[in-house]
Amino acid sequence: MDTKTTAVIIVFAALTIALSLSPIKIPAPYAPFLKYQIWEIPIVAAFLLYGAEVGIAIAVMNTLVLFAVFPGDLPTGPLYNLAAVLSMLLGIGIAKKIVERHSQKHGETFLTVSFTTFGIILRAGIMALIEWQLLRFPPPVGYSLPEDAIIMMIPLVIIFNATLALYTVPSGYFLARVVKSNVKTPK
Repeated sequence: MDTKTTAVIIVFAALTIALSLSPIKIPAPYAPFLKYQIWEIPIVAAFLLYGAEVGIAIAVMNTLVLFAVFPGDLPTGPLYNLAAVLSMLLGIGIAKKIVERHSQKHGETFLTVSFTTFGIILRAGIMALIEWQLLRFPPPVGYSLPEDAIIMMIPLVIIFNATLALYTVPSGYFLARVVKSNVKTPK
């Protein structure tokens, strides 16, 4: 890893960490224990600008800081966050590969919709499966929820993850476009 990549990771990680520790948290009206935040936007932007290695490194650094400073209600909560971010990045990466495979030029709207759609599908789907599996366990892994409660909670988890990706991916794409137009990037 060269010095420039290290500097990019440090800058984007600092921004991500500052946003994740900020008091800007909006409880989901349908499930107040789920909080909408904006800290994932710089991760998406860095992923689109500099690639998977940089995006994943920033997400992992943020997770380590959350473990140390603010794990949330559940001590393993940062791992849930990391799984959500990585699954969304996987969706964006798949969409990017599909779009790149077809060499025709695509407009900004098409790219934004493609990245967002794949990000939503993978994030909501993977997190539904993870939470369906883990919420039944006692803390620190889950909340010891019975199967009926988990089944009632899964639609809320899907809605939350889909709506979070719905604003995070386009915002991250927009931020990446702004940065790319003002900074020389390798991609």
